[in-house]
Amino acid sequence: MLKDELRLLVKERRRQYSRQQLETLSQTVVKRLAPHLRDASVVMAFYSLPDEVDTHQLIDDLVAMGKTVLLPKVLDDGGMELRRYTSAADLQEGAFHIMEAVGDSFTDYNQIDVALIPGVAFDAQGHRLGRGKGYYDRFLRALGTVPLHTIGVCFEFQKVENVPIERHDVSVDIVI
Repeated sequence: MLKDELRLLVKERRRQYSRQQLETLSQTVVKRLAPHLRDASVVMAFYSLPDEVDTHQLIDDLVAMGKTVLLPKVLDDGGMELRRYTSAADLQEGAFHIMEAVGDSFTDYNQIDVALIPGVAFDAQGHRLGRGKGYYDRFLRALGTVPLHTIGVCFEFQKVENVPIERHDVSVDIVI
């Protein structure tokens, strides 16, 4: 199956769920994430879109626990950088209508313990299908040897048998 076909398939699966059902499913995923975040001091997260596992409360809970939370900001050159998030006041709408942090820039990547990575689909090997722009692949590849634990965050219906991969695609360590 081609990447675009897989994106359409997952989109069709998503349409079978009401907003309320997705909220309930999100809570289940977030509970399964908790053990992986317990010992982390610095967490790279993402401020979810309406069709993704809802991370909004999770992010605020991590901040309340005293953790440093970093959110990506899309740059004009096609790259991404990380910004500190301390509260919803740190957010503004950025590229592709994604809420992005406008806090201080964060570049000490070796400090990041865990990175939560969104995707359209994942397989059991950690292969990830994104939205097609390559932001996360480029960013994660640029981190090189940073000892980072990456977690693909998705609903069960986003898990597929096989995600088609290309040379530039970056996999995650585990999928939850």
